[in-house]
Amino acid sequence: MAQNLKRKRAEISTPRKTARADEDSTANVSILEDTGATEEEREEVDDVEDFDHQKEQDENEAEWTGIAGNAPFFSTLARPEGATPKKAPTGEELRAIKDASDLFKSSSFKLQIDALLPNVRPKPSRAPPLEKFLFSLHASLRDISCVAAIHPLEGSRRLQKKGIAVPYPLPLPSEETNWKVAFEPPTDITLVGSWGNKICIKPKDGLKFGVDVAVEMPDSLFQEKDYMNGRFFHKRAFYLACLATTLHNSKSLNVDVSYESSGGDPRLSKLVLLPKPNSSTEDFSKLNAKVCIIPVLSQQSVIPLHRLSPTHSNLRINAISEVTVEDDVKKASYPATPVYNNALLKCLTPKPYLLTNHTLQSECAAFSDALTLLRVWANQRGFSEGLKTSVHGFESAGPLWASVLGLLLNGEEQSEGSQKSNKRRVVGKGLSSYQLFKAALEFFARHDFEKEVILIRSAHGHRYPTGSYPTGSEGVLVDASSLTNLLAGVPLGSLDLLRCEALKTLELLNQPTFSGDPFTGTFLNDWRDLPTRFDSLLRVNIVNAKPRNSRTHSIIDAGSPATSLISSLASLLREGLATRARAVAILHPSSTARPLSQAHPSNPDIVVIGIIHNPQDAFRLVDHGPAAEEQDETVLMQFRERWGDKAELRRFKDGRIGESVVWEVTTADEKAQIPSMIVRHLLQRHFGLGEDAVFGWESSFDSVLRLPSSISIAHREFGGPAGFKGALTAFDNLVKSMKALDEELPLSLLAVSPISESLRYTKVFSPVPLPTTLSSKLPLNARYVAPIKIVLEFEKSSRWPDDLKAIQSIKLAFYERLAAAITETVENLVARVVIGDGINDSPILSKSFLEIITPEGWAFHAHIWHDREALLLDKIIQGSASRLPHVVQKNAEQKTSEVNEALEAKAVYLRRFIQAPRHHRAIATLCHHYSAFSGTVRLVKRWLSSHWLLDGHVSEEMVELICASLFVTGSKTIKEDIDIEKSSQRQVPGSKERGFAMAVQFLKDWKWEEGLFIPLYGSEAEPEGQTTKLVGSMSVWKLSTEYDREGHVWAYKGPDLLVAHRIKALATATWGLLQGMDYGQLNVQGLFIHPIDDYDFIIQLDISALTRYAHNVNADSDRLAKSKYANKTQADRSLVIMPGFDPAQMLFNDLQRIYADTFKIFYDSLGGDQFGGVWDPILKEPRQFRVLGGFSSIPLKKANEKSKEKEKVMLNQDGIISEIERLGAGLIKKIILLS
Repeated sequence: MAQNLKRKRAEISTPRKTARADEDSTANVSILEDTGATEEEREEVDDVEDFDHQKEQDENEAEWTGIAGNAPFFSTLARPEGATPKKAPTGEELRAIKDASDLFKSSSFKLQIDALLPNVRPKPSRAPPLEKFLFSLHASLRDISCVAAIHPLEGSRRLQKKGIAVPYPLPLPSEETNWKVAFEPPTDITLVGSWGNKICIKPKDGLKFGVDVAVEMPDSLFQEKDYMNGRFFHKRAFYLACLATTLHNSKSLNVDVSYESSGGDPRLSKLVLLPKPNSSTEDFSKLNAKVCIIPVLSQQSVIPLHRLSPTHSNLRINAISEVTVEDDVKKASYPATPVYNNALLKCLTPKPYLLTNHTLQSECAAFSDALTLLRVWANQRGFSEGLKTSVHGFESAGPLWASVLGLLLNGEEQSEGSQKSNKRRVVGKGLSSYQLFKAALEFFARHDFEKEVILIRSAHGHRYPTGSYPTGSEGVLVDASSLTNLLAGVPLGSLDLLRCEALKTLELLNQPTFSGDPFTGTFLNDWRDLPTRFDSLLRVNIVNAKPRNSRTHSIIDAGSPATSLISSLASLLREGLATRARAVAILHPSSTARPLSQAHPSNPDIVVIGIIHNPQDAFRLVDHGPAAEEQDETVLMQFRERWGDKAELRRFKDGRIGESVVWEVTTADEKAQIPSMIVRHLLQRHFGLGEDAVFGWESSFDSVLRLPSSISIAHREFGGPAGFKGALTAFDNLVKSMKALDEELPLSLLAVSPISESLRYTKVFSPVPLPTTLSSKLPLNARYVAPIKIVLEFEKSSRWPDDLKAIQSIKLAFYERLAAAITETVENLVARVVIGDGINDSPILSKSFLEIITPEGWAFHAHIWHDREALLLDKIIQGSASRLPHVVQKNAEQKTSEVNEALEAKAVYLRRFIQAPRHHRAIATLCHHYSAFSGTVRLVKRWLSSHWLLDGHVSEEMVELICASLFVTGSKTIKEDIDIEKSSQRQVPGSKERGFAMAVQFLKDWKWEEGLFIPLYGSEAEPEGQTTKLVGSMSVWKLSTEYDREGHVWAYKGPDLLVAHRIKALATATWGLLQGMDYGQLNVQGLFIHPIDDYDFIIQLDISALTRYAHNVNADSDRLAKSKYANKTQADRSLVIMPGFDPAQMLFNDLQRIYADTFKIFYDSLGGDQFGGVWDPILKEPRQFRVLGGFSSIPLKKANEKSKEKEKVMLNQDGIISEIERLGAGLIKKIILLS
């Protein structure tokens, strides 16, 4: 590929790097930093072939002189004296550059892969001690003494005296057992596995490289019937214990010996040897590797392989006793044991796998690199062993990845009865590693593991026919040696998760344009984080689980009760959720090494159930079962057995009568929990696991978006429409009432556009009305009613004046006429004109509005839009409003106060009348298309507000844009007719909890210096060119859309540099708390509790004077109680409804405006009862006094009164605190100085 980028010239003794090679070297360094490699791992680049070390050209190679030998034009250009002329690239180099872009995603992607590969493989320079140890181990294994045949229990007792437990699997041998165990030295010792073929990669979580040593047990130890009832596994366990005894007592090897079971199956236990650091020649501790001794069967074993087909039953165990039934006539009464048979066949596979992989390496040059990429990809997603939660079934799936590549390269056996055209095509053996890796992902994404059986092509055909492998319960992928099903024991839910991850990665790699590095997202990022991976998470304690239909046969077939329990759990949940979920996976930590005194592996007490929703069906209320006229009674019984008392016979509106299950919910939050409700019901019915054994976080997240229970009860008792649907209904009714007034108004009302979060489902709290009758029943600090902002557009008319001041006066007249007309038409409706905000006194700024309070208690603020305002404002800004056309203005760059007023008015005009309605429509569309979007926005707003940032420093529209970027990414946009299931957008969050975690992760990692583009409006959007620089915008966040390329429309509140770093720090801390989901230690309420240690002073407010205290994230219920005196009357003014009246927010705005150059102030706009202030650190330093310094100062006393130095001043903190106390008299309780 990228070869010969460095060239050696005849006259230069050292290689000279070109500019391109320098860039590649820099890229390599950055990759090594991203991988988190240690210093010792970085040295690995010096010991392996890397893309920076290329072949040198022949010194006598002729210099290229252009076509037909003519010197190119560039050779005639001036060249610095003494500089060596550069040679043009050779044909081989050009082909390498072309191949890098054709065979890989890009040349830089290829270089990143080249830099990654040596960093995930063992360092060759540290392998010699291991090789010496393996020679010593080989000699020790050959010299082990024989053990005569003995009863298995007697052999176990003898070894137990030496501190060695024999890992006999189920069914355990008894005193009536009539066969014996023995030990003889191994007939063959072979280095197998990935280490033998040099395809080993670094495991996750600091686990060690695995060096597998296959120890072949002599055939003389076995009999033909040993495949029955676990006899082979018992003899293997005794053989393993004898090996453990010798190695444990060996003084020459100097290793720690322990047991380990692959996938938690005691039948496949192995010995693990770990070196004791002693600086000897055989000390391979620096390699970070472990040696695994695996007893295997020879290929000429006496055990007949035809007895190990998936349809044979090799467990003849009575449910009451362990009496063996040897009569073949009774075989039909015992079910097949496919997992048991597959486990026995695994003891024949190490050598065939070694040879198969070696053949693939010799036939395909890119096989090793492709396998490394595939395994790195799988490790980063939990499809391997790890200390964190791993996907059940993939703990020992190492051979699977190599076999999938073998399937792609060699093809599959044609199934019985299938047509040739249905056969999967093979890929070329000349493909690059990246192409092979991507082909494997496409196989995982497209293959139906539930229905299709795959037999990898074998040179000698397959032993068992395709029909002998069961489908529907597990996937089937038979290896090329025709021995084992590589997917035996892997639940279909885990394979569904594998498909989802493959689809997600392919979507990332196939993006024509992308923001970010696809290499990082594919290979470097750890995607095992539970909060951002699953839509629903349930942590289940299975210690006391009691399966409803537990069978001894199935437990022994699975290998252990825990494995059988998890397998049946995974199967039942997948059937129960059906089309509601794209994937239902069971996750738990991998089994670890155990001491030799412990026979069986430790089983996980806690498992995590992860669900990825299918938004189209996840939240349906009814599950339909078989029809009443179903002839097959078995189908009816299965449905009733699965759902128990939840199943009922129902008649539906279309006349159908059938079995069904109805999930009753009362709120939208409960509806979003239907998948979790189904899981809880199934766990309770079939495993006896109650609410105390199943823990989830959904209800905790819902609680931070709800009003306190006492306030919610008061609203429910009052009745009436509420929530987002109630607000939309009130809006529709108001629009109808307004449009009916056309004859009463000078101009007809054309349109009413909503611009409020209450009408686009993104308000933190579900909107509720506040009628007068309810207001008297609520405490004073729970009577806040949020106004719903709307924009009124009247028909065009030439009678509008051309003066901005006159336009504002005409608007007031319209408001007054509209208020009078609508109050006469609608009974009990209140309408009043608000002429200003008390802050802005600009006569050209649109600051007046009409306040409307409906009889039901809904409040609206209506603004009138007149399109000619923009033209008049532009004239003032451009300086052409007050002069004749032929007059040229001098000092055009100097902005007058009138121009500044116009700029501010233009920004408000564009934001309120142009951008806000457009933004509202786009966000509302997202809420309709994605059920999780609304909840995600609400949670993120709640989080930012609880940390005193929302509204004061980050606008709500900005939060909505950030959340929208999680749902509309790349070049994909949302249209009205989009089919989400067929689009690549199916990988977006399916729950608000997952969306919130993804938003926090984004804020933690986002490099806001690069900006963010959100394709919110679609490719058909055409910017109108109405953009202007916002006055006073100091935001470092740039959130651009199709209509706002500069990204400053919603940045008028910030955040500035200090606040942006604050958000990043808070997101990092919150992300750390979210990781507690892995261990069940997440306190959701703690995510929304704000620390105050970083502030210089805290202003505590009087809770009784706060109208929004009911919205506080940690509201005190006692402070929300009404007066205990029943005869105490309220003042008349307390019953007056004042929409939007929030004295704490008004005080915050005043302090933020007055002391903008003195301190930064923070406040929770959703019911906060404290302000936090941080002094400007620059002002704390003494400085020379100057007039109009911009802050309150106090003279600094001189150390020497006779000194001639000018007096200095410093920040007058005490004076400012006193001023704040006077400004907030009656609202401020006290001010606490923290520093």
